[in-house]
Amino acid sequence: MALLLSDSEIQQRSQALNGWSIEGSTLRTTRKFQNFIQAIEFVNKLVEPAESAGHHPDIEISYNKVKISLTTHDAGGLTEKDFDLAQVISQIS
Repeated sequence: MALLLSDSEIQQRSQALNGWSIEGSTLRTTRKFQNFIQAIEFVNKLVEPAESAGHHPDIEISYNKVKISLTTHDAGGLTEKDFDLAQVISQIS
């Protein structure tokens, strides 16, 4: 099982992520696209990295907006897995 990060580790790791925020024990971002099709294409690009990491984001799609939430449910909060996957997601356009 992944180990929870301390508050200071979370703050340090979050500074390296652009466009993500910490909300409680969750890392979140919202991406906006021109239309629904582009939003879905983006979501489809998340499948392979999430499967490879064995770590799956919670995803909400509302027309052209995609909200992504990361937390390590079995650890009860944020772990390295969340920040590693957030870094990968940040590189996907």
